[in-house]
Amino acid sequence: MSFDVSAIRDEFPILKREIDGNPLVYLDNAATTQKPQCVIDALVDYYTRCNANVHRGAHRLADEATRHFENARDIVKAFLNAPKREEVIWTTGTTEGINIVANGLSALLQPGDEVIATGMDHHANLVTWQQACKTSGATFKTVPVTDDGELDLVAYQALLNERTKFVAIPHVSNALGTINPVKEMTAKAKAVGALVLIDGAQGAAHGWADVQDIGCDFYAFSAHKLYGPMGVGVLWGREAVLADWPVWRTGGEMISTVTLQDATWNVLPYRFEAGTPNVADVIAMGEAIRWFSALDQEAVAAHEKALLAHATKLADEFDGLTVIGRAKNKIGVLSFVMDQGHPADIGFLLDRQGIAVRTGDHCAQPLMARFNVPGTARASFAIYNTLEEVDALFAALKKVRSMLV
Repeated sequence: MSFDVSAIRDEFPILKREIDGNPLVYLDNAATTQKPQCVIDALVDYYTRCNANVHRGAHRLADEATRHFENARDIVKAFLNAPKREEVIWTTGTTEGINIVANGLSALLQPGDEVIATGMDHHANLVTWQQACKTSGATFKTVPVTDDGELDLVAYQALLNERTKFVAIPHVSNALGTINPVKEMTAKAKAVGALVLIDGAQGAAHGWADVQDIGCDFYAFSAHKLYGPMGVGVLWGREAVLADWPVWRTGGEMISTVTLQDATWNVLPYRFEAGTPNVADVIAMGEAIRWFSALDQEAVAAHEKALLAHATKLADEFDGLTVIGRAKNKIGVLSFVMDQGHPADIGFLLDRQGIAVRTGDHCAQPLMARFNVPGTARASFAIYNTLEEVDALFAALKKVRSMLV
């Protein structure tokens, strides 16, 4: 098992940047990952060689664009271990994927039905279900979070009953890095007949998105957290569920037949892909997943685990710093507060030293309230980060502390 982080870094041109004379140390990967040259090249290649709309053009450029566009669907199918390519739907990202499901759910729920989300959800996987329940009259419930930043599985089991119609679970907490036992939680939901959606915005970037193994009905993720471009993502849905799921947007491509009085919908996946698609970014997303999938995944996981272990050790030795989220099973996310300074001040002073982190509530205000903090500073690691960059973070934090005393 080998992992050459230097070779990986060479594939990312942005990592050669300097910020105010300092080497860029990019530790904001839970917000968005940087892009390897092959992904950038895929975007340029589309626009310089075969820019055309897909599926219906009677010319060579359209044929080539369609072939690359649909090949990306095959790449995603394999990446998710999905049973059928027709279950892969293009979206603008995780948020749109969740909203497609929530829109349909609001039309299917009845008063007395119950929907369960969690207390660690990103707002995109929380507010959507709140609104679906308000629209339908269903009851909204949430799984509490323990002091360690894990989901309370005993409380979750107690919430499940014959009225539970839908369960939404984050694969990984974006704010804490907690890896949730989604396979176990899905099985428990299925035992009472509920549908299950997994918010995979953070999970997919670590290669764990095997939808058949998880057993869920929906899985949503964004390309830009997986070394791909922004503005594009995937909603996977089980064919038996998607085939009759209410459509969200209408327009071109999702139509089968149209009269002046009525219309019928196209087959999967196109019935959920209204309008001109984001062809270039879909193709580039396919290239990003192809690139990522070719890596030694065991070596990648070991490298990210080493980064988190080193960061956690240094955090525990750092006076006045408190780590928020101590789950036993985590990805490379270190969320913390300091005795001196607001998280925003910490982020600003780190940036002046070339270190990019995220600060604030991370679109998880209820979770921040659970830990009684206004927000955190969050360092999140990716495959191109190094142990030396972790050292640089804590060296910079010492300077921050001295400036905030």
